[in-house]
Amino acid sequence: MTVTAPAERLVPAITAWFRANGRDLPWRRDGFTAWGTLVSEFMLQQTPVNRVIPRLEEWLERWPTPADLAAVPPGEAVRAWASLGYPRRALWLHAAAVEITTRHDGIVPEDVDALLALTGVGDYTARAVAAFAYGHRHPVVDTNTRRVIARAVGGQAEPAPPARTRDIEAMSGLLPADRSEAAAFNAAIMELGAVVCTARKPRCDACPIRTDCAWVNAGSPAYDGPRKAVQKRFEGSDRQVRGLVMAELRATHRPVTDAEIDGLWPDAAQRRRALAGLLADGLAVRHGLDGYTLPHE
Repeated sequence: MTVTAPAERLVPAITAWFRANGRDLPWRRDGFTAWGTLVSEFMLQQTPVNRVIPRLEEWLERWPTPADLAAVPPGEAVRAWASLGYPRRALWLHAAAVEITTRHDGIVPEDVDALLALTGVGDYTARAVAAFAYGHRHPVVDTNTRRVIARAVGGQAEPAPPARTRDIEAMSGLLPADRSEAAAFNAAIMELGAVVCTARKPRCDACPIRTDCAWVNAGSPAYDGPRKAVQKRFEGSDRQVRGLVMAELRATHRPVTDAEIDGLWPDAAQRRRALAGLLADGLAVRHGLDGYTLPHE
């Protein structure tokens, strides 16, 4: 991607705005550990910041290192995950902690490829840990980043569905050469998308790059391009039933019986699907004839 003259002004303007206005978040504070960064990135996947912060603080107080988490059964990680949603992330994070402890002497690796080899770590998380925890120069692209680039550079109201190569190239074209400035800009453009250049009601009047934004200068046209699939509503879904079963498993330290699960939801077919999915995902295990528990090995 060739950076145009207006785009050259976007980078310092966004970074300066961030340094003056960025939120005080735990993972942005001096001394925050690489392990804390990895945990926060797992938790922030599809979960709002305000729900993550208290759970993150509790988690790091209980398990301040990967070895601390690796030493407990995976079910304890799932229990501590509580209502963050998508509890497989807790299992993956526990597995990653075991791998860090056994393969890397308990130290979160800083190399992207080594990070990608950990359970549950994808391209975004690997690059985020390498950039934010270790200061390496990598383009870090999340939903907010993609939206700001789509509007400010591409002149579109929304980004097209995610495409790894295209998205990384777009961010690479904006990324400063200096490592510290690159890390700052990675955080800054995410922050701008999270609090100003939002999906539904962008606050263009408060945007530091309004005068250079290609979308604003084009008259803020509506988006008419391809869209990614929209997730089905939660109410009444199999996801809701899975959540009810998981809440019951977390609430007790004894096996949950079939009769107790039957009482959680009226639709027997949905209950069977939810329970079968949890067993297949390793989030629940059969405990003989007594019922079901969280994973313990």
